Amino acid sequence: MSKPSLSVPLPVPSLCAKVPLSKPLRHARFRHLWTANLISNLGTWTQTFASAWLIACVASSASTASLVQTASYIPIFLFALFAGVIADAVDRPKFLFFCNLFMALCACAMAALAISGRVSTAPVLALTFCMGAGAAFMWPAWQASMSGLVEPDEVEAAATLNNLSYNVAAIVGPALGGLLFNWVGAGALFLVNALSFIGLLTVYWSWWRDGVPEPRARVDFASSLKLGVRTALGCGRYRRILLNVCTVFFATIAFAALLPVFVRQVLDMDSSVFGILMGSLGAGAVCGAFLLPSLRTRAGKTRLLSGSLLVYGAMLCLLPFIRSLALLVPLIVAAGMAWSATVSTLNAAAQLAFPASIRARTLSIYLFVMAGGYTVGSVVWGALADRVGVQAALATAGACVIVNAIALATGKRETSI
Repeated sequence: MSKPSLSVPLPVPSLCAKVPLSKPLRHARFRHLWTANLISNLGTWTQTFASAWLIACVASSASTASLVQTASYIPIFLFALFAGVIADAVDRPKFLFFCNLFMALCACAMAALAISGRVSTAPVLALTFCMGAGAAFMWPAWQASMSGLVEPDEVEAAATLNNLSYNVAAIVGPALGGLLFNWVGAGALFLVNALSFIGLLTVYWSWWRDGVPEPRARVDFASSLKLGVRTALGCGRYRRILLNVCTVFFATIAFAALLPVFVRQVLDMDSSVFGILMGSLGAGAVCGAFLLPSLRTRAGKTRLLSGSLLVYGAMLCLLPFIRSLALLVPLIVAAGMAWSATVSTLNAAAQLAFPASIRARTLSIYLFVMAGGYTVGSVVWGALADRVGVQAALATAGACVIVNAIALATGKRETSI
């Protein structure tokens, strides 16, 4: 494997060219994977809802409830760097098939556990960790594969489409879970997730069996990992991307980690309200996805990112003081629009930073930093909620997001991405 230059990343596409959101879908393989991934995301969000509400119901503290997010993201923190090296050295369709098969089996085990009636915090968190491990190995290969299926000028649109898929599912999954949780139970919702992998497994199997594997030279694992880290950290622009990822995801995870506790303890409402509020963030993100192509032509990435963070931080600061769903829903929808801009901007910048030959390894560092922020943040905000209350913890997280937005907007940090 030839070594890419450490000092010359890929050029950043012009902000002036507006690429239609639907353009990446003209590529058949991207279209098939995007559709199957939409179905899988629906199952993932249904399980995310069910596990978060299940633990919130049986947990004795906010810090215990927040461990669902910790268990989801700490495997990515632990394994993402290794997964990036593997993804650059194996046949990706085959690798992705087995990663998704493993996660489907974990979902089946969680469903069996819930249906048996032997639910407790430890086994649910353990199986959540296992599914997170599968995602940790899957994501670098997935992102490197998807960005390689479209033209370079379509990568940002493809990233927005992938985020759109995720957030459409984020509307339907929690809403469905909120309606069905008390009726069919957590086990049936976990089973929905297991079945949702069928589409992706079918697409990957077809791609693996019909495609011609690319010849890949044997690589030394340690040397390959070292090259990926050295390449990523040797690029000033990529370091700035990673700094933003770390600070942004550390603070924003407070919403997902503390929302079930906020609904139960502060609003004193049931699972359907939790589903509505989770779905509201996804609804906003879907709306935001359609506005992003126009916004990118009018504002630089740094301005777009800082404005989006300001909106999201304001939502976290206001959320603890509102009791009316008529006010909470539009507030969270607005934050969802901002979140769509934040995630797709950072993700596209990371995907475009380096050549395909090393992309999975550099993306794995992006995922490593993201998961580190999520993991530490979920623990910190859960512990803070136990000490000062859920409302104060949410407001503090919001203040952290706003400080980051101001630093970006005023140039207090070298932040061009």
